[in-house]
Amino acid sequence: MTQAADLPDWAALLTAFLLIVGAGLALIGSFGLLRLKNFYDRIHAPTLGTTLGIGSILIASMVFHSVTQQRFVIHELLITVLMVVTTPVTLMLLARAALFRDRLEGNDIVPPRYQSARPSDKPENQ
Repeated sequence: MTQAADLPDWAALLTAFLLIVGAGLALIGSFGLLRLKNFYDRIHAPTLGTTLGIGSILIASMVFHSVTQQRFVIHELLITVLMVVTTPVTLMLLARAALFRDRLEGNDIVPPRYQSARPSDKPENQ
């Protein structure tokens, strides 16, 4: 790849740093997915790797290609927007489906349903 040889030092260091940070965060998210026992605990670990890890890798790609092509590359911005929008939505859909299923089956690992306290139900302070 001849473009990497023409990359200025500041851009090469920034790209390398962002790639290492992104890969490290994705690795931490993968370890969390393997190590945690419960679905509700496991669901949070991959979102770290997806959101922050992929975000860092996409920023590194933007820096690299913007400097080597001498124009601003925005393809990665579209990918970033789609990742930031779809990751939390997918997380919520999976969590709600699992919560519904576990409550229907009567599993003990799920918290009870939230019941709001009406003002008439609250004990009076004496």
